Formats: sequence, structure tokens, C-alpha cells
Amino acid sequence: MKTGVANLPMHWGKAPKWLFSLMTKLARQISIVIIEEYGPNEMLERLSDPYWFQAFGCILGFDWHSSGVTTTVCGAIKEGLGGIEKSLQFYTAGGKGGTSRKTPIEIQNWIERNHLNINPEDLKYASKMCAKVDSSAIQDGYQLYHHNFFFTNDGSWTVVQQGMPTNINKNNRFARRYHWTSRGFNTFVNCPKNNICDNKRYQHVLNLTSLKSKNSRNLITKISRIKPHKLVREYEKIVTLNMPKREWIEENDIKPSNLKKILISTYERQPKDFENLLSMKGVGPKSIRALNLISEITYGTKADWKDPAKFSFAHGGKDGYPYPVDRNNYDKSIEILKRSIKKSKLEKREKNTCLLKLLENF
Repeated sequence: MKTGVANLPMHWGKAPKWLFSLMTKLARQISIVIIEEYGPNEMLERLSDPYWFQAFGCILGFDWHSSGVTTTVCGAIKEGLGGIEKSLQFYTAGGKGGTSRKTPIEIQNWIERNHLNINPEDLKYASKMCAKVDSSAIQDGYQLYHHNFFFTNDGSWTVVQQGMPTNINKNNRFARRYHWTSRGFNTFVNCPKNNICDNKRYQHVLNLTSLKSKNSRNLITKISRIKPHKLVREYEKIVTLNMPKREWIEENDIKPSNLKKILISTYERQPKDFENLLSMKGVGPKSIRALNLISEITYGTKADWKDPAKFSFAHGGKDGYPYPVDRNNYDKSIEILKRSIKKSKLEKREKNTCLLKLLENF
């Protein structure tokens, strides 16, 4: 299920080598302590929490709120745990840009190299579907460019991925980070738990995972099984005669000739449900928008266009909004981080420096 989303201002630049080296060492030690004391699945759960992830970035000494936290923290974990993955039973695949596309082969290599009793196709499918949902089933104006897949010996997993604003959101200087976990997992497309923290809601966000979009999902799947030439003919009528006034669909955005290629593939494979359709190669945001448009204009089935973003806080607010600060939870967060640092294998001077930075941040 999706466990949360964080929105972060985009800052240029990158962590200097000396700082990233220290971040890698500290990420290694804190991860070891957590995994040794609570188990590898606990590390997965913490990484799936957008607030804990953000706090982890602060402890490692990176900028407290920029979009670079995502790529840097994930990179520090992957590099820091290099060589001890097997002993910790904790593995990392993927990364930023082109590295994200290597996720499937990295998953396969980890499983084969360590003789894990896991079906690699299950994990590769989970990795693909998390990306598909956040780029195609929910179209919020962000394009994914970072994808990390963390997993353990029993097949449990967590995904951390991030998107940059597209031309639709070109004036938005925020990146959006998405968190997923296999815990309590039921389905990728039917209202996965979704906590999106943002200070702005967009007017037109296609959300096909919403409960309100159930009929649309069913109809889109049904339409994808219809003979392609009939659908293309319907879509050409919509484009030329009945184009709705919304920025998400433009005549030049989806070409009937390109749509036909995808429809031939879906017709030949006859997807059994929306998740199966979404998982197909070549079915992306434009294909889904076109099928949704056909279902809406031709059959009158409306999807949910409400942005799922909402305000969310880790410990409350000083002014009592949305609720007073939860001191017990706040103190617990500090204590967990302090204990992690104290139990690490860092030198005494480095420990004291980390503890001072922790107290300053809190």
C-alpha cells in the first residue's frame, strides 16, 4: 500500500564528496543498529514513513527539506550497506535516472546471488506497479525520475520514488516523493492508503485509484478489450467534435495512430482488470487518459478528478493546528534517534557531534 507522499522544494547542487562520505558512514551504522535490534523489516517500515525518512535525512546532515534529500539518503543507504547486504538480509536496488531502470535486473541479481527463496517476478512486478500507479493511474503533473526498491529475505519490500513537475506544473518548484510498503498489501489500484502532504491542491488531477473511480476503472478495462478500429473511430470524433476544456487533454497530446498501436496490444491480450491493463508494456499516462476520455464522453462514466493532497503533520503544530503538539510521540522520536546513534560504532567524538546536531534539530 502507499504509505505517504512528501512535497519538497527543488534546490540545485549536490552534496559535496566529504559530506556524502560521512553520510554514508552514519547511514551504515544507524541502519545496522536498527536492523540488529528490531530486524530488517523494521528498517523497511521506517523508510516507508515519509516523516521518519525526512528526519533521517536531517540526522545524516543533509538539507532539512529540499528534494535532494530523497536521492542523497537513498544513495547513502545503498552505498553504506554495500558488502554487508547478505548478513543484514536487507537489499537495495535502483536509484536516480538511468539507475532506476536497472531495478529489475538488480533485484534478480540479489536473489540469485544469495539463493533467496523469493520469486523475483513478484518483486519486479511490485516495483513496476508502484511506478505505474504514481505516473499513470494518478496523474498529478509529476514525472518519475528516481526509484529505489528495498527488500528483505522474506520478500517484504518498500519503494521510495520521486517525481519532477512536468510542463503542466512548470511553475511549481516542488518535487513530490512517494512511499510504498508491502505491509498489509491488498491491491495496487483500488484506493491504496494515500497520505499526500502538500500546501497546494491542483484543480485537475486524474485519480483512478479512488473509490469514486471504480466504475471508470472497470469501463476503461472493458473498452481496452474492444476491437481497436472502433475505439480509434470514437476517439477521432471526440478530438474533432467534442474536445473538453481541460488542460489534461489536447489534440496534439494523443495521436489516434499511436493510440491504435496500444489498443491492438490490449485487444490481443484481453486484460482481466484495470491492474492487469496498467501493468502492460506501453500502457502509460497518455493511453490511460485517452481510454478514460472515451469512457467519459461515450458512456458518461466520470473518474475522480480531485487532488488527493491534504495537510498532514508528524507531531502537530505549535499553534494547535491541526492538533496540539503530541509531546509523548515527539519525545519518543527523539529517544529512538538518540539510542540509534549511541549504539552505533562511530568514534566517541563523532557520536557526540551527531547527538549535538540531533538536539539542535529538535
